Amino acid sequence: MYDEPGALTCGDEEADFYYHRVRRTRPFERMNHYHGTYEIYYLVSGERLYFIKDETHRIAAGTLVFIDKQLVHKSSMQSSHAHERVVINFSDEYLGMEQLPHYEALFGVFCGGYRVFRLADREQAAALGLLNRMGAEIADRQSGYETALRLLLAELLLFASRLPTPGDQEAPAAAHPLHDKIADIVRHIDAHCREPFALPELASRFYMSPSHLSRTFKAVTGFTVVGYVNLARIREAQTLLRETSAKIIDIAAACGFESVTHFERIFKKNARLTPMQYRKLHR
Repeated sequence: MYDEPGALTCGDEEADFYYHRVRRTRPFERMNHYHGTYEIYYLVSGERLYFIKDETHRIAAGTLVFIDKQLVHKSSMQSSHAHERVVINFSDEYLGMEQLPHYEALFGVFCGGYRVFRLADREQAAALGLLNRMGAEIADRQSGYETALRLLLAELLLFASRLPTPGDQEAPAAAHPLHDKIADIVRHIDAHCREPFALPELASRFYMSPSHLSRTFKAVTGFTVVGYVNLARIREAQTLLRETSAKIIDIAAACGFESVTHFERIFKKNARLTPMQYRKLHR
């Protein structure tokens, strides 16, 4: 329906609402991706590999994915470049959140970080029908289309809340044994990101050479090893900025940064705000 030059888009990824549908025929990989909005991803056709948090999933046509805020994720090629997908991002404010009836049920699909649903034929038709109606509202832009988009989004969340629970879903399947090893490395970095970091020590712990670890980590996650360590530290710092009154210099040290100047530079690169701006915004 939509090729790369004619992708259907509404909003941008930093806005309260973003809708993007595209069919790609050329190589494409999303790199270094996480954000402060919820994400819904539906693969209309083709196959993709989807790295989410610390696991790799094989995504086939008819798969619906829900990803919570601030969760690292990246899609990449599986067997062919060609694929069509729909991505929706929305903020806490967009739907009024807790003012919604049955809020907890609607947003349950984001509990635990993410859910991956492989839909049956009838479920695919229902999900794609809602996404097509959203696309039609965006294309036509008739009076009241913003309200229609909110209602359709709430209906999509309600639809997802009635799907089988994660226990009934198939387990993530690594595309290669190295994906399992990189998942272990990601979990190790997340657990130890406040500690001093040295690539040779990390590589030795997982029985890899530093160069091989660096290449494989980037290929699987989209991040350099140092880039991911910094991201993990920044996410720790964001928690401390929101939940404590600790000084910024103390937060920088607690999260493994050797200088507050370096901390502030890396923080702004990742969060697009200074630490002080972030604290004011979230408190």
